[in-house]
Amino acid sequence: MQQSVIDTMNAMGHEQVMFCTDPNTGLNAIIAIHNTTLGPSLGGTRLWNYNSHEEAVIDALRLSRGMTYKSAISGLNLGGGKAVLIGDASKLKNEAYWRRYGRFVNNLGGKYITAEDVNTSSKDMEYISMETKHVTGVPEYLGGSGDPSPITAYGVYVGMKAACKKVYGSDSLAGKKVLVQGAGNVGRTLIDHIIEEGGKVYLSDINESNIKKVTDKHSGVEVLSNDKIFDTEFDIYAPCALGASVNTDSINKMKCAIIAGAANNQLADENVHGPMLVAKGITYVPDFLINAGGIINISVELEGYNRDRAIAIVSKIYDRTLENFKMAETENIHNQLAAMKMAEKRLQDIANVKRGL
Repeated sequence: MQQSVIDTMNAMGHEQVMFCTDPNTGLNAIIAIHNTTLGPSLGGTRLWNYNSHEEAVIDALRLSRGMTYKSAISGLNLGGGKAVLIGDASKLKNEAYWRRYGRFVNNLGGKYITAEDVNTSSKDMEYISMETKHVTGVPEYLGGSGDPSPITAYGVYVGMKAACKKVYGSDSLAGKKVLVQGAGNVGRTLIDHIIEEGGKVYLSDINESNIKKVTDKHSGVEVLSNDKIFDTEFDIYAPCALGASVNTDSINKMKCAIIAGAANNQLADENVHGPMLVAKGITYVPDFLINAGGIINISVELEGYNRDRAIAIVSKIYDRTLENFKMAETENIHNQLAAMKMAEKRLQDIANVKRGL
């Protein structure tokens, strides 16, 4: 197992992985640092009941690499990192648990800065901040930026509009049929934006309470069974839950023109499914490009939080998306590969600057 982790780290270009356990609190954590060329690694802490330890490791490695690309393509002076915690959030989360985790984060001496992610909140970040200063997304009453999900959703919204501009010649969402998969904090805010602009929303989610929050607010939202979401024709598919929903099976079923959503690692295999989308004529907005609003928001917090400044930077996702489309067409490559090349160019350029080349 350990050798396979090392092999995967080398293949993906990781710098460091730290494994953390504490039997007193039930903490089992993996902190993955992918690349710190641009600055200290920043990425959220995800608490999930993984099926295996190996599954958690792979998730940490993939997510941390995505954070490197996300910061690089967004012009941030931050590297890529991610933490995954293994277990049932309903049974583990308490002050002692988070403070113990905070001490592990602190042991990295600022090489990794954490933030909230799936099943974690700004309140959890407050507990972590009692043990380390290397944390963002703390509540607003402590001078932080609070929940980053509204800003993330805004970035997805503007990226979706850019995709409409490319495909339809107009960036308006009025009259567009949009399937939103996942109605968490980001998905719900994205739905608000789509409906405000006159779009028609279809929704799927495994959590009935999430669905109710949406339908109580927007009676016109149509709920679909999770196993039949691709039976209907849409204009836009917005994956806003966990990753890998864009895979061979789903692509073969899809009847949409655009994929633009908030989930990380949307392509199950970027080398296989990126080209598949091109072959099917589906325009894909790369995940780490479109969902960068959250990390942009908390990067602003590191400098002294200003919400207007955060939104202004996130708005640039629109132009960056169009730039990505242009590069993919010019070089005859799929959009995910184009986005990776955009990010890697900045990483290489800054590495050369630091080496004095």
